[in-house]
Amino acid sequence: MEMTEIRVHLRSEDKLKAFVTVTFDGCFVVRNMKIIEGAKGLILCMPSRKLPNGTYKDVAHPITVDFRKSLEDRILAAYHEEVKKGTPPGTGHPDEA
Repeated sequence: MEMTEIRVHLRSEDKLKAFVTVTFDGCFVVRNMKIIEGAKGLILCMPSRKLPNGTYKDVAHPITVDFRKSLEDRILAAYHEEVKKGTPPGTGHPDEA
């Protein structure tokens, strides 16, 4: 499975650094991944939904450690490239436009 497109939507919030959309094999898309500033650096969070008890559950996530590492490496590289470009952070969620 190949990541054919990675779109990074920078944010100007304190901890939330970006929303990410990844397209696989040009035919399957995963939206609403988040890049968060954690205590030990940047963290990639999978899309999730809030449960009635107030906790969150991922709706999509890597199954293997190798794929998670590959996904994180590619997405964080795309994030750093977007930051280098100096693209101004958006004011709304990318799916609201």
